[in-house]
Amino acid sequence: MAENDAQSEPFGSQPNGADNGPAIGLIAQYVKDLSFENPNAPGVYQMQAQPNIDVQFNIAVTQPGDDVHEVAMKIEIRAEAEGTNTTLFAVELLYAGLFGARNVPEDQLRPFLYGEAPRLLFPFARRVVAEAVRDGNFPPLLLDPIDFGGLYAAQSAQADQLATGEPAGEA
Repeated sequence: MAENDAQSEPFGSQPNGADNGPAIGLIAQYVKDLSFENPNAPGVYQMQAQPNIDVQFNIAVTQPGDDVHEVAMKIEIRAEAEGTNTTLFAVELLYAGLFGARNVPEDQLRPFLYGEAPRLLFPFARRVVAEAVRDGNFPPLLLDPIDFGGLYAAQSAQADQLATGEPAGEA
């Protein structure tokens, strides 16, 4: 019975203080908000034009409790018929995950929350988008994989360069 009690503790706590090391775990993942718009139906089903698809991503991190972080991935997609301003469909998805993090230094936590956590959430968000588009009677939209870790590293390097760099000139 003692073994079961140890596993029910957060982060798989170990007896005798052996759990002082860094630990990160996924607590839950969920759809916070989902919107699919098909404003020009049924006319769009008669169109033969190829769609122009614009995809935007944004990652936000909040801390709803001690040692708990919510990583929210916002995906906005707009498809328009090529050569026109006719919207075929628009999708907005806010997909989030709760991550528990204990004894993780800030310099390691931030890259995890903005790089690794979105990578873990992305396949599930991708599935939600594909099914929403398919349910709108369009071919499923399969988003290409994204290197969130690489994007975070590039944005951090750019922010560091701006913070330490000298002004480009006088205005």
